[in-house]
This record gives sequence, structure tokens and C-alpha cells, in this order.
Amino acid sequence: MLPYRSSLKPVRKIRYFIFLKDVALLSVTTFGGPQVHLAMFHERFVQQRRYLTEAELLELNALCQILPGPTSTQTITTLGFKIGGPNLAYLTLLIWVLPGVCIMTAAAMGVYYLEQRNLSMQFARFIQPMAVGFMAVAGYRIGQKVIKNRISLALAIATALVAYIFRSPFMTPVVIIIGGLTTGLTYQQHERMDKQPLRVQWANFLLWGGVFIAAAGLGAVTQWLPVRLFENFYRNGSLVFGGGQVLTPMLYNEFVAFKHYLTREEFLSGLGLVQVVPGPVFSFASYIGALTVRGAGLNAQLLGSAVATAGIFLPGTFLIFFVYRFWDQLKRYRVVRASLEGVNAASTGLTAAAAIALFEPMIPHWPSVLVVLGTVVILLLTRTPAWLLILAGLLAGVLL
Repeated sequence: MLPYRSSLKPVRKIRYFIFLKDVALLSVTTFGGPQVHLAMFHERFVQQRRYLTEAELLELNALCQILPGPTSTQTITTLGFKIGGPNLAYLTLLIWVLPGVCIMTAAAMGVYYLEQRNLSMQFARFIQPMAVGFMAVAGYRIGQKVIKNRISLALAIATALVAYIFRSPFMTPVVIIIGGLTTGLTYQQHERMDKQPLRVQWANFLLWGGVFIAAAGLGAVTQWLPVRLFENFYRNGSLVFGGGQVLTPMLYNEFVAFKHYLTREEFLSGLGLVQVVPGPVFSFASYIGALTVRGAGLNAQLLGSAVATAGIFLPGTFLIFFVYRFWDQLKRYRVVRASLEGVNAASTGLTAAAAIALFEPMIPHWPSVLVVLGTVVILLLTRTPAWLLILAGLLAGVLL
């Protein structure tokens, strides 16, 4: 048996290497968000490599959609976990996010360079209203999927009003929890399923909670900005349901409206640029982290990007590893399925509130209003990819 087992190790290593090579290729060629990512995952991992079946990929993606964190990142990371355990999973995460993170960090440094030298950023003037259009369409499409009855509609509207009036990051967890509790009470409307006793391994949940508490405590004691940045992004990464479209308003409320680390124009420029970057939309956090500490030098910007990246991606990774082990049992509980409806409805309201807040200052400037409306119409009525629109906006800004 020993020779047979030892002969399997090189085979496994080759398989892991091929998988990581596939991840690296996807990390520089996937544009367009989780929906496009899922299609490319299907082509590469199901059709070509046969790592899993189509049904397994779709169920895995559905699980990631109902957990906080970046959906496509959690999907591909959990696939690495399924193939080779936690070590391969963390390597998968690193390779998948690295290109987008590097590009967005460089973009933040480029924006700061231009600002320091009083150089014009007029070439990006169309990007900011286009970003508002992207957010509005994202909110509309999310709403189409998750608003299924009067309760979810009322939750979405109420959340939008509360988030618009009280622009504080502390309102985000409040409205999300209230949304989940509200629809959780309607669990009797859901189909009853046969249940089995939950067999829970708590290690990754304790790791998630331990990092959360340690970061908050250390930040409060030291008041060191990189630690507080990590805590800010870790908290947001732990609360965002619905992917990058929902993360955007949360980051805007915290880092622009509440803490004023970035200007509205800087935020929108980054939001537009992330549409043409491959990989996860959550790499937008790297841009914000680098710009937050812009005045402290190059090393500080790199550190700001690193802690923001770690903070935004780690919570979803810990939680998916925790839930994945007992998901087959958990999804059979009606209250779990019911509460997710309220969480998704509240996330829709957050997106709507952010889109309105960002659009409001543009109303007196009619060219910006036209760009927003034009972006919305093109995205809704055509299949033009977002990255192509952004490139066209940049080209128009240069020529005009």
C-alpha cells in the first residue's frame, strides 16, 4: 500500500498545479461580474476539466450567493477547498484576486499622483456618471430577482429611506438584521423538508469571530489607521449580501459620506475603473485602502491596499468554509430560507439609497444626467459589456 500511496502524491501535485494554472488564466480574462464569472467557471471547470458536475457548480454558487462575501470568489475558493483542502483553497484565493488588486492599487496611486501635481482628470469626467448608471442598473436587476411579494418590497423601500436619511455605516447591519428577522417570521409559508441533525465543525466560525473581535479591540486601543482600516473592511465583508453591487453603497456610506477618507469624485472614478478590471469587483476595496492613507507615502499606500484586501476577502472565505461542511442539512430549515428573503430585500434598498445619493449632486449638471440615463438605457436594452462602455467613456473624455 505504501508505494501505491506515494505514487498518488505526484499525480495530486500535478492536478493541483493544473487547477491553479486555470485559476490564474481566469483571473486575468474574466470581466463583467459574478454572472460572467459563473459562465467561465462552467466552461473551464465543468466542461473542460470535469472537476465537478454542472449541478454541483450551480448549487455551490447558490450557497455562496446567500452568504456574505464575494460570490464568485467564494465559489472558486470553495472549489479549491473541494479539490485539495484549505491550503489549495487559500492559494486559489490569492491567485484569483491578485491581478485585480494590483491594478486597482496602481489606479489609486495614479489618481493621487495626478492630484498632487494638479493635473487634470477631465479625461475621466464621463466615468463618474457612468458608475452611477451601473449602480442603478445593478439595484434594478437585484430587485427583479429578490423582490417577490409585498413584504420584500416594503422592506426594500423602508431600507432605502432609512439608509438615505441616516448615512452611517452603523445602519447597515441594523437594516440587514431587521430584514432577515422580518421575513424569518414567515417561515411557515415555505415548504417543509426532512431534516437531519446538524453536525457542525466550529473552527472556521470561531476563526471568523475571533478575527472580528481582535481587529475591533486592537483598533480601538491603538487607533492605528491600518488596523482600523482592516476592521472596517472586515466588518463590511462580513455583512455584504449580494456581491459587489451591494458592497459599493456600504463602502460609499462609510468611507465617503461618514468618514470622508475619499471624495465623491475619487470614489466614483474608482467605481468606474473597477468595471474594466478582471476578477472580483471586491478589488475596489484595494483602491479605497490605498487612497485612504495616500499622504503617508508609497509604503503606506501598499499597506493600506493590503489590509483592505485582506479585510474584505477573508470573512467570506472563513464563512463559506464553515457553512460548506453542513450546508446539506442547514438548507432544509424553513426559517433559514425565509430569513434570506429579507436580507436580500434590505440589500436592494441599500443599493437604491446609494444610487440616489450619488446621483443627487449631478442633477444641476445636465451632461452628467444624460450620461447616467444613457448608461442605464444601454445596459438595459443591449448586451454591451460594462468594460466596453467604460473604455468608450475614457476615450470620449480624452478626445473631448
